[in-house]
Amino acid sequence: MEVRIASIEETEEFAVQLAKKIKPGAVLCLTGDLGAGKTTLVKALLKALGVMEAVKSPTYTLVNEYHDPLIIYHFDLYRIKNPWEVLDIGFDDYLRPEAVVIIEWADRITELIPEEAVWIRLSYGPTEGSRVFEVEEFQ
Repeated sequence: MEVRIASIEETEEFAVQLAKKIKPGAVLCLTGDLGAGKTTLVKALLKALGVMEAVKSPTYTLVNEYHDPLIIYHFDLYRIKNPWEVLDIGFDDYLRPEAVVIIEWADRITELIPEEAVWIRLSYGPTEGSRVFEVEEFQ
């Protein structure tokens, strides 16, 4: 499914609809160019999921954890050079049935992603500030 986004407000609306489909055990993989809106989408999504604390990109720490109201692990893999680097931080341990895992730059570790993961590719839209989200349908 392709979704055309014209503003931050539309990104927030998309995140609300996406949040309704996310259940514990979900793995959401975000890909796209630098500046395409991955972190903006994650912030809107976590807000829609009920996370009250400030959401920051874990570019340097690789993963941020949120525990209220859901267990959510937010990865940003922009800085990794080798997919196996995430195994050193225990990536497999984060893929728990009670947790939601959101991975920015997931295409850097494709071979480690569970088959049932949902992929969203973000790209620049035809007008300034617009974006296109290509979403693999939820099962």
